[in-house]
Amino acid sequence: MAVMLLVAIVMCISTTTSSSSSGGRYVMRVKSKFSGGGVDNSLTALKSHDSLRHLHILAAGVDLPIGGIGRADTVGLYYANIGIGTPSKNYSVQVDTGSDIMWVNCIQCTDCPKRGYHNIPLTLYNPLDSITGSKISCDHQFCLEVSKASASTCKPNRSCLYSEVYGDGGYSLGYFVQDVVQYDRVSGDRQTSLANGTVIFGCGARQSGDLGSDDDALDGILGFGKSNSSIISQLASSGKVKKMFAHCLDGVNGGGIFAMGHVVQPKVNTTPLMPNQLHYNVNMTGVEVGYEFLNLTADVFAIGDKKGTIIDSGTTLAYLPEVIYKALIRKIFAWQPDLKLRTLRDQYTCFEYSKSVDDGFPLVTFHFEKSLVLEVYPHEYLFPFENLYCLGWQDSGLGTNDKKNLTILGDLVLSNRLVLYDLENQAIGWTKYNCSSSIKLKDEITGSVHLVGAHFLSSACSCWTQRALHILLFALLLHGLLS
Repeated sequence: MAVMLLVAIVMCISTTTSSSSSGGRYVMRVKSKFSGGGVDNSLTALKSHDSLRHLHILAAGVDLPIGGIGRADTVGLYYANIGIGTPSKNYSVQVDTGSDIMWVNCIQCTDCPKRGYHNIPLTLYNPLDSITGSKISCDHQFCLEVSKASASTCKPNRSCLYSEVYGDGGYSLGYFVQDVVQYDRVSGDRQTSLANGTVIFGCGARQSGDLGSDDDALDGILGFGKSNSSIISQLASSGKVKKMFAHCLDGVNGGGIFAMGHVVQPKVNTTPLMPNQLHYNVNMTGVEVGYEFLNLTADVFAIGDKKGTIIDSGTTLAYLPEVIYKALIRKIFAWQPDLKLRTLRDQYTCFEYSKSVDDGFPLVTFHFEKSLVLEVYPHEYLFPFENLYCLGWQDSGLGTNDKKNLTILGDLVLSNRLVLYDLENQAIGWTKYNCSSSIKLKDEITGSVHLVGAHFLSSACSCWTQRALHILLFALLLHGLLS
């Protein structure tokens, strides 16, 4: 029986390895962490998530964000299921374009929860359980680049450690490991086969704050940031994928599409990424409210050395510099001058309104370089809360000095749009889209084009252990027939 199981694993390794190729198309099954019932709709918790997250965006050397703890009705954080190790085990990780490092909780984490949000079963990674897993030493090139340390300070056989401390006092401690990560390769219309790539990621030994909360925890973070340490950069450097990916986050039903590869449909107009920035920063050129431009000068779109607008799927709301925020709010409420506004939690502008907000409030349009626009409808920037409507726009001018007057666009405006990240050409773009439908990806080698659909992708082999188990059961059946 042991021989048959070993043969099964080897067969699956052979199959999955051959399915990986340069220029391939890959998908990850994405779910909304906050879809479904029983969600904490606390406005304080919602903004608290973004506030803590922006400490990560602004603090030099911080690699890991803090997970979300709240949402408005149709926005939130998104997570994917991936396989890690040989044999593969399943992990639920937050999909995050605002951070670089991938990490999962490790076996040494004695205080990590066993189940997370909505009772999701969580798995502690153990590199000793994987025949392809290994620790990264402190003199490894990856470690030297991430830690900005010198090889001369590394002692023999010492692991590459990381320590991330957050503004709320929470932290993540651990060490880097290398192992095989499994994901689905597009092999036909709404069909996938298992593929894999070797990546370096963090093995978290101790967490605090929301990272270790039973109510909000996931297995870890899947960083899709710009740096060479992100999973997209590592897979691209090994020739597994093109340095291109897209997400379509379904703010209505939860879930959506997250795909690596060349999207050919729908067509997406793009704007250049600003150079020498840590995140996905773009150049905003104007703001239009109800087909009337706000009277703004060019300098309000670039504050200090934090230039441009940050596009971040891990942020829940949308944050605007004080001068833009105040002008925008005046224009919006000029459409309904008789409204009685009230402030909830000292930070949210809310009001009673019984009619259709799309009929009573203006369209808000952001303009970017190369004529790219982002249209935001009233039902997207106004969300219902306790029989009121509350404004999703937030004033970043009220923040601390290091994050004051930044422009950060999160899921409030990114949901229900296909967002394309083209690192090959240093561009980003988006288009309004039905994220429960499908997109088309092109294989750069064969030229074939296939559909990738939300919630409809099947897999020829969802994980190595499943295939090994199926073959083992067949062997047991065959043994019973022959004996």
